[in-house]
Amino acid sequence: MKTFLAASISRACQLAYSLLIILIIIIAFIKVIASNKPKQTTVTIRNQTFLLEVADNDNRRAKGLSKRDSINNQEGMLFIFDTAGFYSFWMKEMKFPIDILFIKDNKIVTIYQSVPNPKNGTALTDLPLYKPREAANYVLEINAGLSQKYGFEEGDMAEIKLP
Repeated sequence: MKTFLAASISRACQLAYSLLIILIIIIAFIKVIASNKPKQTTVTIRNQTFLLEVADNDNRRAKGLSKRDSINNQEGMLFIFDTAGFYSFWMKEMKFPIDILFIKDNKIVTIYQSVPNPKNGTALTDLPLYKPREAANYVLEINAGLSQKYGFEEGDMAEIKLP
């Protein structure tokens, strides 16, 4: 009887230990998924507010909006850099045209309107580079034509709510 009881207690302890390990793995997995989920923020320019995915690390900046079929007119991407600089952008693997707005602090310094997506098979060396005329620490990408539609101009203020 004592042997049966001891064996039952041992199995119960092993089961509890196994469940604890599984719970720890599940919690770690959830944390990894949550940390990989892109941050979101908003930017308002001339009373037009956009819900933006944030690209604030090298991996997210490199991917950008590439390989997506489209975004809606209230969405976009905000690239955040630690310091202002002359960061270059290209349309590698983009499937739709966009407007690219370079922003220093909260002021638009350069706008590229209706930047076309490349034709299939365009060599990387043939992709044009888009750079600001002044150093910028933010870059906003929105659907092509919205800058013109809303009358955005260089010098306009952009209210950026940082995540």
